[in-house]
Amino acid sequence: MADIRVRVGQQSAIKVVSSLAGEVGGTLGNLSDVNVTNAQNGMLLVYNEITGKWEGTLELTPGNTQNLEINGGNFWWQVS
Repeated sequence: MADIRVRVGQQSAIKVVSSLAGEVGGTLGNLSDVNVTNAQNGMLLVYNEITGKWEGTLELTPGNTQNLEINGGNFWWQVS
């Protein structure tokens, strides 16, 4: 897709055209790789490698394997 340049005031910008073709809104449950049934307050999505889907659960480590590794990434800041 070619860049479409527009000018708003004194600023140049790239206009991004949506590929949703008019669709607005939706739910997580309508996505093909998400399985959320009987949603409850406090649920979160956990990826199930066997089914290849994100599943709604109240447990961070559902099933028999109770291993949990959280990597929050690396962050830095500079004080000037």
